[in-house]
Amino acid sequence: MQRFTISLDDQLAAQFDDWIAQRGYGNRSEAVRDLFRAELDRTAQQTGSATHCVACLSYVFNHHERDLAERIISLQHAHHDLTVSSMHAHLDHDHCLETVILKGEIAAVRQFADAVCAERGVHHGKINLISVELDAGHHHTGPGGHSYARRHERGGHGHVHIKPST
Repeated sequence: MQRFTISLDDQLAAQFDDWIAQRGYGNRSEAVRDLFRAELDRTAQQTGSATHCVACLSYVFNHHERDLAERIISLQHAHHDLTVSSMHAHLDHDHCLETVILKGEIAAVRQFADAVCAERGVHHGKINLISVELDAGHHHTGPGGHSYARRHERGGHGHVHIKPST
């Protein structure tokens, strides 16, 4: 870990300390690290250096809206390769909150999220993307030191590990 020092004018330092307290950080270092991570991730997504992500898409919709629930489900099925999981909660007699966990290429995830949020009757659509690095070379070792890599090589179902960038 590297240590560095920054200088802030008194007003900015006070605002930063208030921000830290409001969010419950124990110290400035953790807050600065999180700010750096967020900005580096945002920049990587904008410049295209980050290609894959995990994401949480959330939105509210009126389930009485004509065929809306079916249209949303059709979109999820059409993008089953991106959809990891979804959770549906009833807010009142008319409105539902849905949260969808996604993973895949950033462009495809954004396109799916935009399509859902553009549906008539969907409100408050928001997506939170986190860039990830793929690790297709990762292999598990089982009991007795036996590698699961051989099963994958013989046509078994392999998988790719993902880890957050930065």
